[in-house]
Amino acid sequence: MATVVVQQPPQIRQSTPPPLGPTVPITHTRSSTPVPNKHLPYCPPGPVPSQSQITPPNSPPLRNAAPKPTSLLYPATGYQKLCNSPPIYGISVDQLAAALHHYASQPLPNPASVFPWLHGLHPENHIQLAFFVARKKSLRRTPKCLRGITIIKAGGDLSRSRIKGALAPDEVLNLSDSNGRGFLECDPREGFSVRNFHIQVAKMALVSDIVIYGDEDTDHRIIKSVAERTASVQRKWRKELENAGQCPETFNTFVLTQSFEDFEHEHPDLVAIDSQGRYTPHTLDFLQQERKEMCAMSKASEISQGLFQGPSPGPFTDPPSLADDPSYDLYIEASDHASLPDEKTLTAKRKQLEEREPGEEPVHLAFPSSGSILPPSWSQVEVDGILRMCKWLYELTHAKKPASQAKDEDGDIQMTEFTPRPRRVLLHCADGYTETSMLAVAYFMYAEGVPLHEAWIRLHCEKQRNFFAYPSDVALLNAIQERILREAPTADASKIASLEPPSWLAKLDGSLPSRILPYMYLGNLTHANNPEMLKLLGIRRILSVGEPVSWTEEQVKDWGRENLLMVDRVQDNGIDELTLEMERCLEFIGRGKSDGTATLVHCRVGVSRSATICIAEVMSSKGLSFPRAYCFVRARRLNVIIQPHLRFVYELMKFDEQQQEKRGEQICRELEWATVAREIAAMNRPYARS
Repeated sequence: MATVVVQQPPQIRQSTPPPLGPTVPITHTRSSTPVPNKHLPYCPPGPVPSQSQITPPNSPPLRNAAPKPTSLLYPATGYQKLCNSPPIYGISVDQLAAALHHYASQPLPNPASVFPWLHGLHPENHIQLAFFVARKKSLRRTPKCLRGITIIKAGGDLSRSRIKGALAPDEVLNLSDSNGRGFLECDPREGFSVRNFHIQVAKMALVSDIVIYGDEDTDHRIIKSVAERTASVQRKWRKELENAGQCPETFNTFVLTQSFEDFEHEHPDLVAIDSQGRYTPHTLDFLQQERKEMCAMSKASEISQGLFQGPSPGPFTDPPSLADDPSYDLYIEASDHASLPDEKTLTAKRKQLEEREPGEEPVHLAFPSSGSILPPSWSQVEVDGILRMCKWLYELTHAKKPASQAKDEDGDIQMTEFTPRPRRVLLHCADGYTETSMLAVAYFMYAEGVPLHEAWIRLHCEKQRNFFAYPSDVALLNAIQERILREAPTADASKIASLEPPSWLAKLDGSLPSRILPYMYLGNLTHANNPEMLKLLGIRRILSVGEPVSWTEEQVKDWGRENLLMVDRVQDNGIDELTLEMERCLEFIGRGKSDGTATLVHCRVGVSRSATICIAEVMSSKGLSFPRAYCFVRARRLNVIIQPHLRFVYELMKFDEQQQEKRGEQICRELEWATVAREIAAMNRPYARS
């Protein structure tokens, strides 16, 4: 039976400093895709674990222990030897493709076998060492169960002719003459972090056979130089491990003996960017995929008669649109650089609309973005501007003539005037929900004649819009709602007289829980402690991951204890695992789905532990690979970036393997661990703290 623990949430104990920013540069070619409006919250790691947690028993890893993965690149005796000292081998395009396909089919080692080594354990980083390997120095050793394939493109130009997973030389090799020219020192020397995604490509290079290639413009002397450097570095690293008392595996350097064009022709499924610099549909780019998912989630829809809200038209909208969509008469873009349009501007835009012929491109207008009108400094002029815009939009979408064009003294419309047809208006911004939310909610209140709290719920539930508003927008709309309702075309005196806000609205900071699937929401502890709001959203079940709710006994009884599940003793510390809890959590979510109710999955911040469970549910229910499920959930978490830490991401990649086996499929990872980590690091870099 499901259980629930009800208590006051403990104070956050910050036993370690916040994570440091990346120290390893990421060479990553991107298109001009707009950066979504998101932020990285800080995830407290929880208290320092006890010694029993630091050194877990051996039984869990043995439970699902995977055999040591094999590689077609080892031993290298079957490959042409191009150089004896240092040893370098030749590899054909077919041999490389076979090795990569074989590698993708090998089960990843158990997480306990590779962590905490993958977290980064620099010998001088006493904080990280004390947290993970306080009394067990053997955990610092390089895992013998890891054997990867690292592909380096000589020359480093990854904007074209890029094999899936290929890196630039300086992402793994230290090219500085003053530092021994070894592998890049990737483990952070100071600070504490369980989200060192940026070091994973360099970490995996230490336990990989390395393949060097170039494109048609790469000088063969450069390829030879990079290969010789790599082989020498591998030999040097092996000696360092031997001197440290370890028995390291032997890893080799290979050079692709055929051209990239041959590889592209024979194995297009392993090409990320073709020789013309075009992204291929065969391999996943996280940033592009997130943009697609974001546009699919926030696809333009009608929120009130004639007014649509959605993402700015572009290649990822459905259908894709690089030009203005003539089915709309007016585009309103919410922008940080816009000012409130005055009467003169609106009159001029109305004239343009009257002169516009069907099929011509829409008229354009800008409006201030959400969060740009801040309390307590907003003025009556700004409030007048918001109301003026709402009234103007209502006249356009309801074919209502402005007061200046009223009927003549006999009550007849003058022969030179025509009643305008209702207009279709698109209110848009980059992500389809952030910058437009203030105007969208204000207009909905005006057009529908409803107070703020009702507009909030109806837009989410009835109109199926996912949106985010800044706390300043909540304060502004709450302050001016009486005037909005008084001037609304369907003004109701009874509603104006009873504007006492519900108690749940006072707890709202602008964000609702994120609707990941119709039956599953992802949120934080504040959301979980607002049961009145949750019921209005159709949420009837609560899955608490590591963080108990602070409910009264009466609230618990009202919901029913069977609808509350607490997963205890799981901190966001890079040590506690979630694999053992996944099936129980997904069963709980599944029962809600069967009952036609939604489940809120939450932890403290709603980005790591709970996000991990939500990603697992998306993988299970929709049959998506981990990379695609990650982008699916990340886009729908709206303005907060999900941050499952390294071990949780690794566990989800193992869960992906289990799902494939459950479906009767052979294991085949869509992307390898190092590539997944590199993509996540590159996606998060624009939001990282300076």
